[in-house]
Amino acid sequence: MKQGTQGSAATGIPQASEAGVPRVPRVPPQGRAADVGVDMGGSAPTARGEHTHSEQPIPQPRPVVQRASVRGQILDALRTALVAGELIPGAVYSAPALGERFGVSATPVREAMQQLALEGAVEVVPNRGFRVVERGARELAQLAEVRALIEVPVMLRLARTVPAERWAELRPLAEATVRAASTGCRATYAESDRTFHRAVLSLCGNEQLVQIADDLHRRAQWPLVSAVLPSGRGPADLIADAAEHTALLDALIAGDLDVVRSLVGEHFAGAC
Repeated sequence: MKQGTQGSAATGIPQASEAGVPRVPRVPPQGRAADVGVDMGGSAPTARGEHTHSEQPIPQPRPVVQRASVRGQILDALRTALVAGELIPGAVYSAPALGERFGVSATPVREAMQQLALEGAVEVVPNRGFRVVERGARELAQLAEVRALIEVPVMLRLARTVPAERWAELRPLAEATVRAASTGCRATYAESDRTFHRAVLSLCGNEQLVQIADDLHRRAQWPLVSAVLPSGRGPADLIADAAEHTALLDALIAGDLDVVRSLVGEHFAGAC
């Protein structure tokens, strides 16, 4: 649930890591008229006219973006950069500069950033862009507590009702978290970690619960202000965290409720 990579200190703009951070494909920008701010329905103020004169030039080559679902691809890329610690807490990023980085106009970047603002990852800075939210260990502990209140009772209930063969079907996902952890890439592990937890919780049949839990999980993966690595943990901690997934799955398959209860409690305590 905690991972770490480093971004570009020279530009402050997200860079894809060798460990597997995905790049997005490119299409030519469609002119500067698209840089006008988009009204997102009043959910958050729209940043317009960000000043870029103080920002470093964008290095070449640029990553590329397909026209289809550009906003969604940019949102995924920004989330990856956020989890990887390449978007630095407290730093302000303008939509035009990020658009230049991705090879698109500012509009899809601004729309994606507005979504991140709704999720609490960034905040709008009028006439400048978006500031990455600064957070500390106390907030992380609070998120872990809320996640435990939601997920632990569900997992214990599922442990009593779901047959062993259904749990065995999740073995590839648990093993995938171990492989992702071994890369040392926080962003790669973050996605694998959430995928496993979503699959477990989805067995309860409550889509609203799965959605809420996944949102909390994503928030828990954002970088801390004071950590050396974005999550304060290194590759060994990622591997230990992933190993808890396989141990939990073994206990669920065996129907050992005492071990399940212990492992689930330790797993969320380690998230604090």
